[in-house]
Amino acid sequence: MDPPPPSPFPDLNLNLDIVPFVKLEPKEEPLEDLPIATASTAADAAECLLSPEEHTPLQKLSPSEDALFAEYLRLTRLFLSSIESGASGGAIVPADGSSAAPASSAIVATKKRKARSSEMVRVSSLGVRDQIHFRDLVRHTRITFESLRFLLLRNDGFSEVFGRRTRPDLKAAALMTDKNLWLNRDKRIIGPIPGVCIGDVFFFRMELCVLGLHGQVQAGIDYVPSTRSPSGEPVATSIIVSGGYEDDDDGGEELIYTGHGGRDRNNFRHSVHQKLEGGNLALEKSRLYGIEIRVIRGIKSDRSPTNKVYVYDGLYKVVDSWFDTGKSGFGVFKYRLVRIEGQEEMGTGILKLAGELKVNPLIARPRGYLSLDISMKKEKFPVMLFNDMDDERDPVYFEYLARPLYPPSVFEDKSLLAGGNGCDCVTNCSTDCLCARLNGGELPYDSNGLLSRGKPLIYECGTGCRCPPSCPNRVSQKGLKHQLEIFRSKETGWGIRSLDMIRAGSFVCEYTGIVLTKEQTELLAMSGAGLVWPNRFPARWMEWGDISDVFPGFMQPSYPALPELNFSIDVSRTRNVASYLSHSSTPNVFLQCVLFDHYNTSYPHLMIFAMENIPPLRELSIDYGIGEEWVAKLTV
Repeated sequence: MDPPPPSPFPDLNLNLDIVPFVKLEPKEEPLEDLPIATASTAADAAECLLSPEEHTPLQKLSPSEDALFAEYLRLTRLFLSSIESGASGGAIVPADGSSAAPASSAIVATKKRKARSSEMVRVSSLGVRDQIHFRDLVRHTRITFESLRFLLLRNDGFSEVFGRRTRPDLKAAALMTDKNLWLNRDKRIIGPIPGVCIGDVFFFRMELCVLGLHGQVQAGIDYVPSTRSPSGEPVATSIIVSGGYEDDDDGGEELIYTGHGGRDRNNFRHSVHQKLEGGNLALEKSRLYGIEIRVIRGIKSDRSPTNKVYVYDGLYKVVDSWFDTGKSGFGVFKYRLVRIEGQEEMGTGILKLAGELKVNPLIARPRGYLSLDISMKKEKFPVMLFNDMDDERDPVYFEYLARPLYPPSVFEDKSLLAGGNGCDCVTNCSTDCLCARLNGGELPYDSNGLLSRGKPLIYECGTGCRCPPSCPNRVSQKGLKHQLEIFRSKETGWGIRSLDMIRAGSFVCEYTGIVLTKEQTELLAMSGAGLVWPNRFPARWMEWGDISDVFPGFMQPSYPALPELNFSIDVSRTRNVASYLSHSSTPNVFLQCVLFDHYNTSYPHLMIFAMENIPPLRELSIDYGIGEEWVAKLTV
């Protein structure tokens, strides 16, 4: 077997001494063509309650995360400028960190960080095309952030540039801000953010900042300060409710929110009286002027890398405020917020329901279940079937197939299996083993089993490998990691959703059925019903791991190579949960080809991975790359 070509991105080294990659397509700029309606601000309101000299400037944040981010931003600019100067003969920080760039290369004039706008707007009603555009823009930005974070976790070269303290979320955000990739900084949006849906989940505060959903690194109240507001009045735009203040009282649809300030940094109890300034004053002004507030809740979660998940719960209005004596005996400002009617269900409410369904589905939802496990224990987790809309029960008539059925000829090529020609690792695989070389010189997954970046084809350790089942290169072959549910949908007929929160880059399920050769496919192609063509799926894997917006020379790897896929999968009689994936041009999952039990590249396994963080009970969708009429046939 010929040795594979060198990795197009060796060791995920971001200290690029060469830049061999080509940018795929330019990034669309946010909010350029969006029709907007000016917000109702303090200038449109009644007489101001405070004179201009009484207004207070933006309150300083505690220095920990804010100062750390500022330092990462400074070092990022030096790092990026060293790469740019290296393109014209300047020094570049080496991947092994053995020596730093000369001092002369560090003295570079860098552009000043673009300040956030103080112009406040509301986004007008969006048509379907605009909704798709902004959802895709948000998803693309989140993929860039997550891809950078993955690479920074794995890359040793950055440790010399940024220092040894590991905060890849701050580093990724610093790289993106220096490339002007943060969204919604040109205008301060009052109300919903285009492309962000109620129930969306986030694991890092910096991701909220990057999207413009909440612009403060640490503070719980985001607002336009009086010193930058055109009217001289501060206006609050969003808050984070995370239980950090002992006087908060969160009832879901209605909550009592404690203002900021006055809290001891060591025991988080109030030690001085709060003042009506900064965010506290902004919330008071938002109450007076009826400005809606975005509410993000931070809750504990063992499925988050930070042990906390941030959930966007929609818009609230401040209906009352008062000064009170808190539990610690010091004065605090309190604000009563009520959720605006007519919105989708709160994301935190859905999280709670999903947890109850996992414990006892028949109590949480007494009617609608047609089966508590349509897979009949063929999967690691039960696959439930739910329909509370009509009498349809079509999925029960298909044989559930947990693994695809291949023609015997697929297994005839044993060149990599004969004689145990897989990897000979006694312990878990590393980047110098055979399977890593098959994958272009790297292992495709991180220590949590998350896909680092998409590839044309992934080789997982398989039958001929000596490594143990715990090997990090055995992910998709182990089957479901989340509890899935097939459900009846008004919009898509049958669909699937998860009772668990699915992290971006996670394996979801395999697309199974009876695998037909090219000749068999041609015989059955006239009817077309129940056939899935793998070669029609767009190469969405190229988006996962894409950092071309930060490093314009980046391109997705072309190795391991994948031949044209001329086979089809017959799901007309046997199928699994994947057959009920709905079609979307802005999908939240994508197809990744994988080999592990055979090495015939013409017949890879079709594995489904998450393209974004997917909250529980949200429908999973994929881009089939075919017309809607074909999608309808697949789900009938």
